Amino acid sequence: MHGVQPAATVAGPEEAGAACAIRLSGLRKTYGDVVALERLDLEVREGEFFTLLGPSGSGKTTTLRLIAGFERPDAGTVELEGTDVTRRPPYDRGVNTVFQDYALFPHMDVAQNVGYGLRVTGVERRERARRVAEALEMVRLPDVGARRPVQLSGGQRQRVALARALVNRPRALLLDEPLGALDLKLRQEMQLELKRLQGDLGITFVYVTHDQDEALGMSDRIGVFADGRLEQVGTPGEVYEQPVNAFVAGFVGTSNVLERGDERFTVRPEKIRMLDEGEPAPDGWLTEPGRVREVVYLGAVTRYIVDLDAGGALTVVGQNLDTSAEEAAARQGHAVRLAWRAQSVAPIESQRSDKEDS
Repeated sequence: MHGVQPAATVAGPEEAGAACAIRLSGLRKTYGDVVALERLDLEVREGEFFTLLGPSGSGKTTTLRLIAGFERPDAGTVELEGTDVTRRPPYDRGVNTVFQDYALFPHMDVAQNVGYGLRVTGVERRERARRVAEALEMVRLPDVGARRPVQLSGGQRQRVALARALVNRPRALLLDEPLGALDLKLRQEMQLELKRLQGDLGITFVYVTHDQDEALGMSDRIGVFADGRLEQVGTPGEVYEQPVNAFVAGFVGTSNVLERGDERFTVRPEKIRMLDEGEPAPDGWLTEPGRVREVVYLGAVTRYIVDLDAGGALTVVGQNLDTSAEEAAARQGHAVRLAWRAQSVAPIESQRSDKEDS
């Protein structure tokens, strides 16, 4: 047998000793004949960085819009800190939203953009100026208040959008793919900034993305969506190491799903050691023989796809500590043995059907 371990359970807010900031109960949302969200139950803990992760059309942005109040559910409730806000308008919920396109007013300078919400709610000028300066300092842009948005870089505009969302001191900050328009290097820098900012402020962040690396690197917990349903909730380690089904295994990382007998399981590419034919495996490791079908050299690592003699294929990732591109390429077509620890295996179920229980 393959030593399949039982999947981890995920503690709810009360179980973990943390207060519940956002509770979604039985949420359903349709657009005509399209079911965007089906019977969603979700709790977000106070002060945590919670990410809604999934492909386009999976329901994550719809969920965010229901929390924000931009949409109303066909069924179910939205609670913020124990208060039912399902029918309240966005301005009466105590949450703010940051969008991918920044949504800054081009005719206003940065300070006016950041202070706009304060002015609308009647905060007097001196207090408004103080809080705007505080917010810009918070996002490390203390000296740009007099500039117009067009004079700023994409990363700076995103920081201004953050300052504007934070200046009202919301109970929760909702972020809808806020880094999607940035280039890779800037996006990675902003990921660190957002995580730092959330940690410093202690505000609940609900973050929408389709980028698995972003979700794994920034989140306290992740909710993985597919086809309007929540497939799994857990810490980055739980979601990555112990996916509950084939969809989560494939979307959060590389899908390595095998069936042997009555067992269906996944093992991550970096957990597999590729041995030469006849090379002994470490004691207690599980092994399968196969042949290298494809080699992809990626600089720091090489990705190998191995067809197994018993059926199926596994992707293996190996660090290029002492391996050149030529040496990696030379392994194509070679017979090998794959080996992994029993504890590296996670059991998975079939992906939940949209049609079940309907």
